[in-house]
Amino acid sequence: MNKIPFQEYHLFQILKLYGENPFPLDHIIADYFRANKALGSKDRAFIANTAYGIVRWKGLLEYLTNSQDNWKLMFECYQSINIDDLLKNEKIPLNIRYSFPSIIFDALLNAYGLKKTLELCLNSNDQAPATIRVNTIKISRAALMEKWSKDYDIRPCEFSENGIIFNKKINFFATPEFKQGFFEVQDEGSQLIADLVDAKPGDMVLDYCAGAGGKSLAIAPKMEQMGQLYLHDIRKKALMEAKQRLKRAGIQNAQIIHFDAPHLKKIKKKFDWVLVDAPCSGTGTLRRNPDMKWRFDEETIPKLIGMQRTIFERALSYLKPEGHIVYATCSLLKEENQDQMNFFIQAHGLIVMREPFQSFPCQGGMDGFFSVVLKKA
Repeated sequence: MNKIPFQEYHLFQILKLYGENPFPLDHIIADYFRANKALGSKDRAFIANTAYGIVRWKGLLEYLTNSQDNWKLMFECYQSINIDDLLKNEKIPLNIRYSFPSIIFDALLNAYGLKKTLELCLNSNDQAPATIRVNTIKISRAALMEKWSKDYDIRPCEFSENGIIFNKKINFFATPEFKQGFFEVQDEGSQLIADLVDAKPGDMVLDYCAGAGGKSLAIAPKMEQMGQLYLHDIRKKALMEAKQRLKRAGIQNAQIIHFDAPHLKKIKKKFDWVLVDAPCSGTGTLRRNPDMKWRFDEETIPKLIGMQRTIFERALSYLKPEGHIVYATCSLLKEENQDQMNFFIQAHGLIVMREPFQSFPCQGGMDGFFSVVLKKA
């Protein structure tokens, strides 16, 4: 019996775990690497990049190998095929050529037409750029770029004034600058959504679906340590991570508030800004989370629509009469974006304060996001 090469052995272990568990691929890879510290940086890079590549192109690989979850066959196929040639093969159904489940492919087709859909699918199967946001509480973008210019291949983001793109990915979390709280890893599109929350010093701001606090960390510098920034979520583990990040960033005017906190009722109708970064399909961030598209089924969107409407209504109850509420998703789907915006306007008597923000995954650029600023009429 032939011994499986070292890298391939660990690759197949990760893919097996992915196939058997509902957890996101990035979490599975991170947990596996933590448990296998002997793996070197080159081994980790090969294993992670190949695992992501196979999962991105899983639909096409299963079609070509006539198998399902046979990781060895799919790996051998992935190593030997020319994707560009296969994209031109008209004998293969179009959505399979671009390795997308028909339910998402058809939804994109309905919203954007064929040319844009194929572009979105192709870009979603590419690697995402490595982007960071400078923490201007501690350092300016210009100063950090000057500090890094000799060591790293970097460029400023085109649209976010505090973003930097690394043309070659590094281990950000091992850098002294990260440990000092000079930056956070954050996609440019996510940074631009946080910028829509135009908080001023002294404002009351609520990040209703804060998670680990990425957008709160981006909002805080504008408040200049004045006013109050509340981070709320149902996931206590994520809020624990947010607490550590706030401390590292030097943010002193933020507080964590759990979904079951008794004093939640006392802060209703108190906020100048409420951000609802709603749970969504994640179709705009499939470059980073390719496994999500294979967990998509006919019930996914109806469930998410109901959840988004419930969350938005609850979040709205914390807004001052003259305040602003920002609805955001990392989705490309009209049902979660424009349709929901129109529903909120009609159901809650709101008006749009500025042109909605929409970005699309593009090579070397930001992920796909949607956001709109609303206010009571």
